[in-house]
Amino acid sequence: MTTRREDAPEGRGLLAPVTAAALEDVVDPDDPRRLAIREWLAAHPHPTGHDLAEAGLVAPHWPAPWGRGADLEYRLLIDDELSRSGVTRPINPIGIGWAGPTILYAGTEDQQRRWLPGLLSGEDFWCQLFSEPDAGSDLAALATSARRDGDEWVITGQKVWTSYAHLAEWGILLARTSREGRPQDGVSYFVCPMRAPGVTIAPIVDMTGDHAFNEVFLDEVRLPADYLIGEVNDGWRLAKVTLGNERVSLSGEGALWGRGPTAADLVRFVAERDVARNALDRDDLVRCWSHGEILRLLRLRLLAAAMAGREPGPEASVRKALADDHGQEVMTLAHRLAGPAGMLSDRGPGAIAGADGASWYYGFLYARALTIGGGTAEVQRNIIAERVLGLPRDAR
Repeated sequence: MTTRREDAPEGRGLLAPVTAAALEDVVDPDDPRRLAIREWLAAHPHPTGHDLAEAGLVAPHWPAPWGRGADLEYRLLIDDELSRSGVTRPINPIGIGWAGPTILYAGTEDQQRRWLPGLLSGEDFWCQLFSEPDAGSDLAALATSARRDGDEWVITGQKVWTSYAHLAEWGILLARTSREGRPQDGVSYFVCPMRAPGVTIAPIVDMTGDHAFNEVFLDEVRLPADYLIGEVNDGWRLAKVTLGNERVSLSGEGALWGRGPTAADLVRFVAERDVARNALDRDDLVRCWSHGEILRLLRLRLLAAAMAGREPGPEASVRKALADDHGQEVMTLAHRLAGPAGMLSDRGPGAIAGADGASWYYGFLYARALTIGGGTAEVQRNIIAERVLGLPRDAR
């Protein structure tokens, strides 16, 4: 998760994972491609991450040899068959969702061969080294420096809010290579090995009690010259590619960045237990459900645009901003309806759901991060105002 000022384009590249159920009428049950996937799964009933990557099934929309160049319909078909077989893809969200598309976009063939196989198979977990203590909401103010020393780059600085840096083998890194021109003109984009000499990782434990975030200190870390992605001082443009993918991938169906319950789940739980005690509770539930439906329809609009071959438009940024507020709405309403039990860590809002209360309690606390991570709610609205509505920038 990151907290920064970002001037990224509306979500480009990856759409968040989708289910065939979302567009059942466009997924032909007798499509020959479906039969071919079934044959492959019959030959690989328990595929490893490496098997899936070799078959181009981890990111099938990527071009060969890394994927299958799949359009959205083919992706839905593949997702459906993997789901029916109980097959899950490797978990490597930053690697597959953000780093990989950027390396595909600007990396050399050697760089793609070096990093993409392990990234896709899940054998090499990735993190993102963007935000800094003094450059969170204003990413262009980053101070981490990179200077050329012969055939190496020497990196010095500090990053913060780095999700899963303690588990990662590699990180995508923004560092300053020039102070001429605008702040964003002197930024370059690197790949950083997280076990390199000079890299120190310190844990940050959040209020849920989870250790996902970290501070990362970079003390004269030496990177080979070809760990630079793209051209020197062109990192800001590449960061936009990464951040555009991030914004779309954080706008899935569940209330917690595509995970967890939905407003419809909350309504169902309440109806089963008859805990909406008054008209105000019922009005809030209807409003929450309506917001969830609006987001679902925006999601379908994004899918329809992709199927028609169009890039996601302003709906991507709009949906990200609305989804963050909605996630907090769902979890806060569940917490309130649970009454006093909502304060208990072993029950939490789950007291109304008859489900795992601890997970609901965790979700209630975690939801505070939704309007911060991946670009704050204020940043999202600034982007919408400037890029969609054409309003002038705030005077600095």
